[in-house]
Amino acid sequence: MLFTKFPKRRLHQRQSKQTAEATGKMQLPEARMKAKRMLRLLALGLLAAGLCPAILCHPSGTPAPENLTQEDQDHTRPADELLASSSLDFAFSLYRQLVRQTPGENVIFSPLSTSMALAFLLLGAHGNTHTEILEGLKLNITEMSEAEVHLSFQRLLRTLNQPSDQLQLSTGNAMFVQQQLQLLDKFVEDAKELYTAEAFLTDFQDTATAEKAINDYVKKETQGKITELVKNLNPETMLVLVNYIFFKAKWKTPFDPRDTFESRFYVRKNKWVKVPMMKLEDLSTPFFRDEELSCTVVELPYTGNASMLFVLPDKGKMEEVEARLLPETLRRWRDSLQTRWVDELYLPKFSISGNYNLNDMLSQMGIRDVFTSNADLSGVTGTKDLVLSQVVHKAVLDVAEVGTEAAAATGVKISPMSGKIGPLTIVNFNRPFQIILLDSGTTSILFLGKVANPKHV
Repeated sequence: MLFTKFPKRRLHQRQSKQTAEATGKMQLPEARMKAKRMLRLLALGLLAAGLCPAILCHPSGTPAPENLTQEDQDHTRPADELLASSSLDFAFSLYRQLVRQTPGENVIFSPLSTSMALAFLLLGAHGNTHTEILEGLKLNITEMSEAEVHLSFQRLLRTLNQPSDQLQLSTGNAMFVQQQLQLLDKFVEDAKELYTAEAFLTDFQDTATAEKAINDYVKKETQGKITELVKNLNPETMLVLVNYIFFKAKWKTPFDPRDTFESRFYVRKNKWVKVPMMKLEDLSTPFFRDEELSCTVVELPYTGNASMLFVLPDKGKMEEVEARLLPETLRRWRDSLQTRWVDELYLPKFSISGNYNLNDMLSQMGIRDVFTSNADLSGVTGTKDLVLSQVVHKAVLDVAEVGTEAAAATGVKISPMSGKIGPLTIVNFNRPFQIILLDSGTTSILFLGKVANPKHV
C-alpha cells in the first residue's frame, strides 16, 4: 500500500529524490487545485511472492525496521491474539470465495497481504464504509478497539521484517498519489507510523509512466517475482495503494534432486498429468491423520521461523475439507500434530501463480460501499470524492527441492541399515491438496492455496 504527504506538507528531500527517479518529474503544486465534484478513483494493489526453498538474506536497499522492544519480543498481547484469530477467519473466508470463483484451478494468495492492505484502508474510511471493512475483516471492535487493531498490525509488521540469516521475509506498503491530490496530514502520519508506508507522487495522466513506476517498484520489492501488477490504468486514478510480501527459505530437510522422478498426478478421478515428483525417505516430521475430516496433514519446516502445512484430503473429500476449513480446524490440526516417522513422502515440484481482481469476492464478504458512489473515504482527503475502483492481487509460489546455494549440501543421504519392520507410512501427494505457509512466531498465514494441477502455472 502507498502513502504520501501532499500540498500542506512537503515531502522530505529524500522522498522527493526517490519519487523523481521513479516517475520522472514530481513536484508539489504551490496552490490548491479546485475540488472536483466527480468521484476520483483509488486502486488497491496486493502482491506476494514465495520461493520455496532457497537461501535467504535481508533484501538490499530495503531499510531495516525499527528494532522490537523487549516487551514486543517477550509478550503476546491479547489484541494480537484477537487479531490473529480474526485474520484466520478472513483468510479461510476469502479462500472459499477464490475456490468458488475458480473451480478446478490452482489457488494461491497471501491472506496477510490482503488483510493488511484493507486494514490500512481503514485509516481513511468512515461511516458504513468503515463498518463494512471491519466486518469483512472479521474484526469485532467490542473485543478490541480500532487503535489496537492498527497497533497489532504495526507490531506484526515489525516482527515479520526482523532480519534473519536463515530465511528471508519482507513485507511493506507504498502509496502512489496523483500530484494534485491533497491528503490529510493525519492519514499520512498514521500511514507512515503504523504501516511504515512509502509514498511517491505520480502523474496518472501519463498512464504508461505511472504503470512503469508502480510495476518497477513491485518488481524490485519482490526480487523480480511479481511483474505487471497493474496495467490499463485509468487516467482518472488518483491513488494506488500497494502491499507486498516476499518470502524465500530453504527446507530444514531438503529433497535430493537426484530422487526426483516423473510420476502421475491425478487432477481428477480418471485424468492425470505427468509431473516431477520429489521424494523423501525416512523422514521424522510433524504428522496428523484427521479421521474426522478424512485427510492427512504433514508439516515441513523451513530453516528459520516458518513452515508449510500440506493437507491431503482422501479421494473425493476435497470439498468437504474446504467447507470445514475454519480457524478452529487449523488450531486443532496444529495442536494434534506429532512428530512421527514417515517412511516415504512424495510431493510434486511445482510453481503456481494467482492473479485476481478481488472486487466481487470482497463484495460477497460484505465490503460493498467502498466500490460505489456511497463510499466514504473522507479520512484520506477530507471529502467524499474517492471511490475504490479495484483491488488486484497477484501471488507466485515456487516449491522445489533446494535452493541453488544449498544444492551442494544435499549430496549425502544416510538411511538406516536395518530392514524396515511393520506397516510403512507412505504419504503421496499425487492428487489435489492444500498448502498453508505459516510464520511460526506469529501464526500468521503468509500464503494459502490449493494445488489442483502442478502443471498449470
